[in-house]
Amino acid sequence: MTKVIDEVRESFEASPFFSHIGFEIVEFEEGNVLLNLPIKEQLLNVNGTLHGGVHATMLDLILGMAIRSTTKTRCTTMNLNINYLAPISNGDVSAKGRILQQGYRTVTAEGELYDHQGQLLAKGIGTYKLIRRNS
Repeated sequence: MTKVIDEVRESFEASPFFSHIGFEIVEFEEGNVLLNLPIKEQLLNVNGTLHGGVHATMLDLILGMAIRSTTKTRCTTMNLNINYLAPISNGDVSAKGRILQQGYRTVTAEGELYDHQGQLLAKGIGTYKLIRRNS
C-alpha cells in the first residue's frame, strides 16, 4: 500500500501548477495529509494579503489530496464552498483536510487553513466525484 501512497504523492508533486504556486507536502499518509505554503509577494492581493484565490486553490488541493490518499482514486471537484475568516500577509499557511462522507461515486470533505501560530484563516467544504474506470 505504501507504493500506491508514494505514487499518489508523486503525482501531486509532479504537477507544474503545484510547484509554480510553491506548495510543500509536509505529511502524506493514508487519510493524513498536511500541506504548507510559504507566502510569496506574487500571491498577495491589492490589500497586501494572501489572495482569496490562493486560499481556494489550497483548500481544493488539500481536499483532493485527502480523498486520493484514502480512496487511491482520482477525483474532480463538483462543488467547493469557502468561508474566509482572517487575512494573512507573511509567513506560512498550512492546510489539513478530512473526509466527511464517502460513497461509491462522490465524497464530501472539509479542510482548514491555518497560519504559523495556529489561527484559523479559512474553512472549506467540497463535494468531489471519484473518477472510476466503470463510471
